[in-house]
Amino acid sequence: MGGSGGGYFSGDAKPKELQQQVRQTEASSRDEKFEADVAAEINNLLSATKRDAGAVQTHLNEITDALGRDIEGSVETLFGGSVAKHTYVDGLSDVDALVILNKTELKDASPADVLNYFANRLRERFPNTTITSGHLAVTVAFGDVELQLLPALKSSQGVRIPKEDGGDWSPIIRPDRFADKLTEINRKCGGKVIPTIKLAKSILSHLPEKQQMTGYHVESLAVDVFRSYNGEQTTKAMLRHFFQSIPDRVKEPIKDSTRQSLHVDDYMGPKGSVERRVVADAVGRISRGIQNADGAKSVDQWKKILGE
Repeated sequence: MGGSGGGYFSGDAKPKELQQQVRQTEASSRDEKFEADVAAEINNLLSATKRDAGAVQTHLNEITDALGRDIEGSVETLFGGSVAKHTYVDGLSDVDALVILNKTELKDASPADVLNYFANRLRERFPNTTITSGHLAVTVAFGDVELQLLPALKSSQGVRIPKEDGGDWSPIIRPDRFADKLTEINRKCGGKVIPTIKLAKSILSHLPEKQQMTGYHVESLAVDVFRSYNGEQTTKAMLRHFFQSIPDRVKEPIKDSTRQSLHVDDYMGPKGSVERRVVADAVGRISRGIQNADGAKSVDQWKKILGE
């Protein structure tokens, strides 16, 4: 192997060095294939909920225009079309928009009454469109896209949304602040925070009920985790970072920036509670599973984590 030595395999290399270079090249090729295969699995899972942003905005505008004076405005959110589909609202950002009603006669109405009022107004305005009421939100199935809308009531300080059980109203909240913070962090991280949270929610949805977190809790954890993130901006890398970062975080309450409650995770009890430790152990196992899958370069292990 004479020659100038200008290529990767130098003409002066010894047989053992050549073997090492070959092994390194093969290992690098396997790593690249593994990363590409896992990325493809992730993209396939996300593609099921990828929608036309332009169509979503067009229909939100149509709804706002059709309801006219009934509507004070809307707060658009980021996570409509979550990977894990539910018939209830997991968090503020699982809906496509909060639609803020300004009808004074609704100020003393129950969440169920407001939900019915909103659904009926939509049926009047869109008689040829399938409109269904869930536990907290209304789903409008247009021909090209399905929207999930959460009705909220306007107050002088902010808005109120139904509590998770649907039986009463939340305290005054500022969901626009939360949406703005998510938007800022998502933009800073190359638009990868949104798909990362979608996947995290999907993975967590496979846990036993007592080990699960609310959607809003997961979103708030992501805001905390990625606030100062400067790592690789791929969904896979960020998903791994998310699960590595949250076991200790779930052991302590997170302040609620929307003012919906004192903390986003009051349902888990005080710092270091049994409930928090149980969830911390569960997400820790997910984190270790991801590390093991990467260590073994196993696409099948990643598929299992993703719930495929």
